[in-house]
Amino acid sequence: MNYQTIRDAKIKGQIVLVRVDYNVPMQDGEITSDLRIRASLPTIEYLREHGAKKIILISHLGRPEGHDKSLSLKAVGEKLKTLIDKADFIDDVSGPDVEAKVQKLPAGGVLLLENLRFYAGEEGNSSEFIREIIDSTGATVFVQDGFAVVHRAHASTSAVANHLPVYAGLLVEKEIEGLSKAIETPAHPLVVVIGGAKVDDKQPLIEAFLPKADKIIVGGKIAADGYKSDSDKIYVAEDFDEDTAGAKLDIGPLATVKIAEILKTAKTVVWNGVLGKVEDPAYATASTIVAELLGEKEDCDTIICGGDTAGFVENLAEEHPKLKYALVSTGGGAALEFLSGQKMPGLEVIEKH
Repeated sequence: MNYQTIRDAKIKGQIVLVRVDYNVPMQDGEITSDLRIRASLPTIEYLREHGAKKIILISHLGRPEGHDKSLSLKAVGEKLKTLIDKADFIDDVSGPDVEAKVQKLPAGGVLLLENLRFYAGEEGNSSEFIREIIDSTGATVFVQDGFAVVHRAHASTSAVANHLPVYAGLLVEKEIEGLSKAIETPAHPLVVVIGGAKVDDKQPLIEAFLPKADKIIVGGKIAADGYKSDSDKIYVAEDFDEDTAGAKLDIGPLATVKIAEILKTAKTVVWNGVLGKVEDPAYATASTIVAELLGEKEDCDTIICGGDTAGFVENLAEEHPKLKYALVSTGGGAALEFLSGQKMPGLEVIEKH
């Protein structure tokens, strides 16, 4: 991709509108992981260091039906205040209250607006909706730093380009560079590990990598449900750990050993989809072994993508800081579609022409 980043933008003295991904896990109104919030901080700090007058953050949280107070970004705003100074939150996205709040922001101040998906215009890709946000905030530059939503044609990913110049933030840049390398210039052997539950979601990724990969490993529920392939490049897990009812909830010791042997010689690994029911520690064995093996490999570029896989690996890495990966993608479905070569509306608008 030939795209514009914030390094190409004139930031000094500008009010910058930034699309972040604050779709954080919540339980009983509390944030259970702030990793996505912290992932946005390098871009915010870059904008401050380069003289941004004010920084306005926009995001969604969950899939609300109208103004669902349980999915307000207020808790995220409170967390943001503990991570950076001069940060604030407002429970709206446009209008006179937003205008007043922006005017009161100090130089370098950061304001998080309310959940974009409280408003139909966001998912409706409404040019008028995003125009109201821009007019109310006075933004003159737009930075796309929410990689998890760039596969969507929404107001904050697509229609915004009708009104402001669009640049990739540091997180989106990191995602593009890491994922592109795995597609275009991977070191070999290249091994792709596929898990999870939905074969329809994974088949495009398998097909995209089949000509490029040295080996593709299939585990998880896909393998347990009997995934078949006649390609000698594809290894499908052959044994499973079962519960008392006979449900196959993790790949078994024979498959785990074979997969570990394949991965030991890999120079590039793309891993999408956990290998078992990892929310139950009894069936997280194979995924843990693979995550630890890859996290300790110093001669391998490992790309972790997919919401469940990334969350599992991030939690493991918090417990074991020695584990390192080239990229733990924040993208979920976006990373899957990027690697599969699908259209990405939120990235097309940052490409240079």
